[in-house]
Amino acid sequence: MNRTAMLGIGAGLLVVGFLAGYIVGYPRGIDAATALASRGAGPGLPPAPPPAAPAGMPQGMPAPVAPAPTPDALQRIEADRRAAMDDPKNRRAWIQLGNDYFDSHQPQKAIEAYARALELDPKDPDVLTDQGVMYRDTGAIDKAIANFEKANKIDPRHAQSLFNLGVVYAHDKRDVEKAVAAWRKLVDIAPQSPQAAQARQALETMGRPVGK
Repeated sequence: MNRTAMLGIGAGLLVVGFLAGYIVGYPRGIDAATALASRGAGPGLPPAPPPAAPAGMPQGMPAPVAPAPTPDALQRIEADRRAAMDDPKNRRAWIQLGNDYFDSHQPQKAIEAYARALELDPKDPDVLTDQGVMYRDTGAIDKAIANFEKANKIDPRHAQSLFNLGVVYAHDKRDVEKAVAAWRKLVDIAPQSPQAAQARQALETMGRPVGK
């Protein structure tokens, strides 16, 4: 699945959870609810209990502990690593390797694999967003923001990069105004998207309804 980042309040994640920083990637071959259930904040996030939320925002939930890669995942990673190394200009192979590292909670390795894919095509908003999620998991918040902003500049209707941008501003930067601006823009450009539905709920929870 392709992750291009979204914080979730569906499939077992509460609104307070996503305001605490749960961030997942763009669905690749599975539905958004399954993706939301399977993605969580990585080891670079604050430990439980999370830091106090900004005024008007609920307290967050603790970040889940990243599980160790399964034997199947390790075999898949090795196969994809060999495919990428055998053909370094195979962008899809680097993306798949990045995805495998993403799914197995190895953010730094995912960042590096996505970087190889971006060398071959620097204007892929999905890969930029996935890499941004991994930057955020390592604590590189400014790099995550830069990736989400670049993805949205490339594709102004890229809903998940906008949603993630709001999450990072709300949770990591404690900048409510920028979070609100990102989520309101998201609702405006993609009102029927699942990301917009979550953005509306976030805004309502913060006491900042859309359009006000």
